Amino acid sequence: MKDILMYRTDSPEETTAFGRALGTLLEPGDAVLLTGGLGAGKSVLARGLARGLGISQAMPSPTFTLMQPYEGRIPFYHFDLYRLDDPAEFYEAGLDEFIGGDGAAVIEWPDRAELAPERRVAVHLARCDDSDEARTLSLSFAGMDDRRAAIEETLSQWRLEP
Repeated sequence: MKDILMYRTDSPEETTAFGRALGTLLEPGDAVLLTGGLGAGKSVLARGLARGLGISQAMPSPTFTLMQPYEGRIPFYHFDLYRLDDPAEFYEAGLDEFIGGDGAAVIEWPDRAELAPERRVAVHLARCDDSDEARTLSLSFAGMDDRRAAIEETLSQWRLEP
């Protein structure tokens, strides 16, 4: 992965808007890996990504099912691997078949399955010290050099100066 880009949102609504903006640029085969502590905003960002793909239905967290599929501009596979005990469970269930294929995969807690898809945006969310609702979002990319400039431009309103 290349350098890390830093962004900030000041409310859950802004985090959703950030996700929506990024979601408009997702293509089949893309993966978005979401990391951060409990309550950092991973599910909020995931819902924004779905909205950017034209999905308007309610999106409960798939924590108890591991993956929830949605139909939008392209298929959207929302994973929440928090309750996964062993990476082998993920592969034995065949869930890896939904990554890198016909849709976009958004994966909360990807480290639980030791995932590193070839084409991905990794987003680490963290609470800001100065506000309970503000978040910093650290983005890094792999296999997306052809779209990185477009992503940076689309997200520029939230960019923190280096």
